Amino acid sequence: MIDLSAKRIAQAAGGLLAAGDPERAGPARAVIDSRAIEPGDLFVGLPGAGVHGGDFAVAALDAGAWGVLVDRAYAPAAEAAAADSVGHSACSGAAVIAVDDPLAGLHALARNWRRELDARVFAVTGSTGKTSTKDILAALLRPRLVTHASRENWNTEIGLPLTILEAKRGTEALVLEMAMRGEGQIAELVAVAEPDVGVIVNVGPVHLELLGTVERVAAAKAELIRDLRVGASCVVPASEPLLDAHLRDELDTWTFGPGGQVRLLAFDAGRAEIEAREETIELELGYSEPHNLLNTLAAVAAARALDVSVTGAVSVRFSSLRGEVVELPGGVTVVNDCYNANPMSMRAALDHLAGSGAARRVAVLGAMAELGEGSAGYHQEIGSHAAALGIDVLVPVGEDALGYADAFDGETHPVATPEEAAALLEELAQPGDRVLIKGSRSVGLERVLA
Repeated sequence: MIDLSAKRIAQAAGGLLAAGDPERAGPARAVIDSRAIEPGDLFVGLPGAGVHGGDFAVAALDAGAWGVLVDRAYAPAAEAAAADSVGHSACSGAAVIAVDDPLAGLHALARNWRRELDARVFAVTGSTGKTSTKDILAALLRPRLVTHASRENWNTEIGLPLTILEAKRGTEALVLEMAMRGEGQIAELVAVAEPDVGVIVNVGPVHLELLGTVERVAAAKAELIRDLRVGASCVVPASEPLLDAHLRDELDTWTFGPGGQVRLLAFDAGRAEIEAREETIELELGYSEPHNLLNTLAAVAAARALDVSVTGAVSVRFSSLRGEVVELPGGVTVVNDCYNANPMSMRAALDHLAGSGAARRVAVLGAMAELGEGSAGYHQEIGSHAAALGIDVLVPVGEDALGYADAFDGETHPVATPEEAAALLEELAQPGDRVLIKGSRSVGLERVLA
């Protein structure tokens, strides 16, 4: 059994990472689910809400893991299995690494691998649009650099280090999304990723149940700016005064959007002409949503901050459930944007729906979560906004979404569940309709199309 402190893990990380399958192009893959173990993986037993990952260390060794990183309390059982060449033959010779804090151990391994890769690291956060911006930035970089980006929403204190450890040797750019639910969480991720460029897409009323005010949201996001190394670059919206107090003179700061250093000069038929610090850039885009055009400006600023040239066609693989367009039989178009929702993203999605050339525009809206005491008012504001835009039909899903209907004076069909919304759409939708499906992840609106 290897007994290591957090400091020793960092010191020994190079050897630990190389100890798996020598044929791998990268480090031994770190896995937190024993059911997903493949030969040569390193199992990390993290504490969970109901169970502790350390309970599955032996199962991971039996499945072929070369070693396990576990809390000291779970190490003896794993050590016994590794020594039992008869009852646990697959475990023979496996490494058992005992630590005080497995999550800190995972962070140390990821930080060491990030340093060994010596790749350019881009960190992206924001109240809304961070995943799409991450996807666009990765698409801009891939033609020029070997790029590895966060999968879907691998953006937490667990997902981010796992993303880094997935990167193969030879990776030249890491694009890492950073989630924030409270104070100190962005700082924790920055300490692991050590970014060269930090991007804050925007600041808005999210996670107010925890943080209380938008000013505190801005301060939590700005931990990314605060903890960047001297000489690094940061990318921020030009029109966001909440971030002004957090900017640092020792960083190369790029602003984007109207009035910024990176701004959209023209957009027509998928062709975007962009000014970036007096340089003119032309891109061919397969999307036209105003919020994604703004996200593109943030991505361009991040790339140019490290002198990566960007031009030509941009092929973006957007993460699932984020503005996915689905054509249904009968001539009905659905925009499946149900991964998450807050007042900023909801307004942007409704604006785009209103601008479509559909026969009717139908909004199937679930509640926006974590808005705190002002939640009812935010929902009413969105209902009022939908009415002002001329949205034809509103379908609030669930009791918490009824606030939309309070301020909407058009055709309204409240339902209790996503399944009821699906049944209603089968009866309601007509050829030529365009349907927006959007709500917070907890509502489960992906079931409308299931």
